[in-house]
Amino acid sequence: MTKHWVAPRFGGSEVLEYADTEVRGPGPGEVTIDVRAAGMNPADTKHTRQGDPSDLPIPIGYEVAGIISALGPDTTIASGGGAVGDAVLAFRISGGWAERITVPAADVFAKPTSLGFPEAANLLLAGTTAADMLRVTRAEGSDTVVVHGASGAVGVSLLQQLRLLGARVIGTASERNADTVRRFGGEWVAYGDGLEARIRALAPSGVDVALDCVGSDEAVDVSLAVVADRSRIVTIAAFGRAEADGIQAVGGAQPESKAFRDSVRQRLVDLAADGRLVVPVARTFPLTDAQEAAQVLESQHPGGKLALVP
Repeated sequence: MTKHWVAPRFGGSEVLEYADTEVRGPGPGEVTIDVRAAGMNPADTKHTRQGDPSDLPIPIGYEVAGIISALGPDTTIASGGGAVGDAVLAFRISGGWAERITVPAADVFAKPTSLGFPEAANLLLAGTTAADMLRVTRAEGSDTVVVHGASGAVGVSLLQQLRLLGARVIGTASERNADTVRRFGGEWVAYGDGLEARIRALAPSGVDVALDCVGSDEAVDVSLAVVADRSRIVTIAAFGRAEADGIQAVGGAQPESKAFRDSVRQRLVDLAADGRLVVPVARTFPLTDAQEAAQVLESQHPGGKLALVP
């Protein structure tokens, strides 16, 4: 028996329970991981707020990093090889807020030595989301790009991936997060009244692409005002506005997005291994304190990535 976090009923962090679970041994094509860190993302508790009652209790957590403790017969992990004792990361999985977990080997990758376990456990959900946003907007090196919410997890990954493309990036964030935007290659602007004018002052020749990680009306309205081609505006949060205004919206449950995000995982791991993609972690919590950590996450101002450490 081991411990994991579940939502036994619908709700946010307040409904989470730390429960006993039996971790089955790995079958063919599966790997058992002793978790050293579990990543934390807004989607972790967002998806527990409503749904099909037959899915309850819902296991929490989409990504982890840890040590392989067992492999199924004739099993190779996604990055090749794999042996008991190897350090790995895994995404997209279910139930990562746990001490131990058995997952498909196709979702397991060798952990770059350049990343600690908390960083590795937070690499791929944000990274693949950012890559998907660049895919649908056809972003390229000659573009001027606005990233709304540039200091958040997806925003920071976008800044780095856009810097690798060679694009010019204007990133919106609060003043206290201005240095984060600048650190990762963006030109900082404060959100709030006058945002459109501030962006136009920085980019008088125009903006080619807008990437919305916030979902606010301000972010969408300003994007519509400064980007001529609505197909080059994408949101990961304002799905109602996307439908109403004819801009793009992407989510991990969409079949095309899911397939693409799965396809770029190894590339993002390789970038992290080379030091070209880093994951700022603000704080770690003991796994037992996941409810407290989730409340910090839900505050929307964690100041960086959070991780749970068994």
